[in-house]
Amino acid sequence: MNQDQVKEKLLLLKGDVDEFKVTFSGKKSNKVDGLYKPAEREIIIHNHNFNGDSALIYTAIHEFAHHIQFTTAAAPASCRSHTNRFWDILHRLLFEAEKKGIYENVFEKDRRFAELTVRIRDEFLVKNGHLMKELGGLLSEAMELCNELHASFDDYVDRELKLHRTAARTVMKINTLDIDPKIGYENMRTVARIRDDDRRRRAERAFAEGKSPDMVKAEFGCTPKKEETIERLESEKKRLEKNLESLTIRLTMVEKQIEDMRAGRA
Repeated sequence: MNQDQVKEKLLLLKGDVDEFKVTFSGKKSNKVDGLYKPAEREIIIHNHNFNGDSALIYTAIHEFAHHIQFTTAAAPASCRSHTNRFWDILHRLLFEAEKKGIYENVFEKDRRFAELTVRIRDEFLVKNGHLMKELGGLLSEAMELCNELHASFDDYVDRELKLHRTAARTVMKINTLDIDPKIGYENMRTVARIRDDDRRRRAERAFAEGKSPDMVKAEFGCTPKKEETIERLESEKKRLEKNLESLTIRLTMVEKQIEDMRAGRA
């Protein structure tokens, strides 16, 4: 596979992107398989690092994700910043590449990986989800007992269980919301943070359908931005003016203190 063919495959994944260039360095690198140069809009691949096309195309997709991240950011972005947005872009590209036969998922193809994945998921991630959800129910019982005895629940979990109170309340919330343990505890925590019921259910469903944590966080993790209105802007203006007034008063006081201290030294 040459560099022109790689670019063609990348454009099949997302064609509406700024112009970019794919360059094979013709070298072997012990540090990285590829890199993206934002100023030149250039994806560089150290093609002598690879023995086959699968790992090479993965690297190309990774750097292509940086190109999309950099050229579509609302504010200036660092191409080296592996943010949640970057991983969301990359994972969506990889799923699309698998669907179109551009990239072959080695984790599904290799029998050893497939068997290991099933074992990790079923015997550890799912079981841990069930255990943590059950723990949430037990902690709720402990809170009821604390209320009955007029004892501090926070003190109980902090000092007796050696469990941070915030973690305890998160587990209790997971139990109360009845989040499916099959998605795993870490993903259950992500879902529990979403306040809106409908968005929370859709996020849980997205995990169940196989979306990655970064994809779910990018789609559901933030509260939708409210539409700007004159009333909201005027309210914000008043708040900013009040803060500015307070800061101005404080600045005057600090300047006066500095003058007094300097006068005392003279």
